[in-house]
Amino acid sequence: MQVINTIAQLQDILVSERAKGMSIGLVPTMGALHEGHASLVRKSVSENDITVVSIFLNPTQFNDPKDLERYPRTLESDCAILEECGAQIAFAPSVGEIYPEPDTRRFSYPPTDSVMEGARRPGHFNGVCQIVSKLFMITDPDRAYFGEKDYQQIAVIRRMVEDLKFRVDIIPCPVIREADGLAMSSRNTLLAPDEKAIAPNIYRILKESKSLGLTVSETREWVVCNINEIPGLEVEYYSIVDGDTLADIEDWSDSASVVGCITVYCGKTPIRLIDHIRYK
Repeated sequence: MQVINTIAQLQDILVSERAKGMSIGLVPTMGALHEGHASLVRKSVSENDITVVSIFLNPTQFNDPKDLERYPRTLESDCAILEECGAQIAFAPSVGEIYPEPDTRRFSYPPTDSVMEGARRPGHFNGVCQIVSKLFMITDPDRAYFGEKDYQQIAVIRRMVEDLKFRVDIIPCPVIREADGLAMSSRNTLLAPDEKAIAPNIYRILKESKSLGLTVSETREWVVCNINEIPGLEVEYYSIVDGDTLADIEDWSDSASVVGCITVYCGKTPIRLIDHIRYK
C-alpha cells in the first residue's frame, strides 16, 4: 500500500490507473479507524480495482475547537488496518495541502442539512460538503463508501452529488456494532470504562421502542425519558423523520421510510454519541 501526502502525486497515479480501465473506489475518513471503517474498505476493495482511503481530520466541519483538539489521531495504526484490508492507497494530506486558501464555498440543502445535527452544529455540514466535494474532484471515483451510522451525513452528501452533478455512486454501508450493541465510532475510544458500560443502553432503548405500538410523539417521548433516566446519559435530541428528506413526521403513515435519529451525551466530559434506527 502507498501512503500519499500530495494531491499531485495522487492524481498522477489515478490518471494512469484510469487509462488502464481501472475502477476507483473512495473511502473518506478522518482517521482513528476501527472495524466500521474496515468494513467500508473491504467492500470497496471487493467492488473496485483501486481503493483510495483518505485520512484527513477536516477542520472546517468542527464548530467546537475543543472537539477537534481531542479527536483521536492514529495514522500509523490506521495505515496498518488499511493494508490488512487490501487498500491500495492511503491519502493523508496536510491541512495546507487541502486548503491552501480558505474554502469560502457555501452549501445549503434544507431541510436535509438544517435539522438535527445541522441545527446544533452550525457550519458542520457545510464543512462536510467542502471536504467531500474536494475529495471527489481530486480522485474522480466511480464509487464512494460511507457508513450509515452518520445517517444524516449520507443524506446531505446525496443532495450535494445531485446539485454538483458528480458522476459517483454513493454506497451506504450498514452500521457496525460492538457485541453489546454500541455503534462503533472513533469517539468511543474517548469513553471511560464506566461510560462505555452505559452507552449501549442507547441502542437497546431504540430497539425496544419499535415494538411498543405507540404514536410517533409518544415514541419520541418514551425514548428520551428512558435514556435520560440512566445516570450519565442525556439526550440532546431525538427526531423521527422521513428517511429521505429528514423532515419531521407526525404520523407513521406520513412516509414510506421512517428513521429515528438520536444524539446522546455520555459521561462527565461529555462525549457526544450518535445513532439511529429504522422504523420502516
